[in-house]
Amino acid sequence: MCLGIVGRIEKIDGDMATAEIMGVRREISIVLVPDIKVGDYVMIHAGFAINPIDEAAAKETEAVLREFLKYS
Repeated sequence: MCLGIVGRIEKIDGDMATAEIMGVRREISIVLVPDIKVGDYVMIHAGFAINPIDEAAAKETEAVLREFLKYS
């Protein structure tokens, strides 16, 4: 099983993007999701955006992860 994390695209530069992930900014590859735009949410695994995700699902996923982290 792998764990993906949700991020919002803030900046795009070629095949790389800056994503905001729960308050932290990281550089990720968007080579697998070439149609992504600034403001879109994506599922990220191992430094790669692997698929787009709608805002409601992204916020729900983040809330579940935050809840889980409270008990870890």
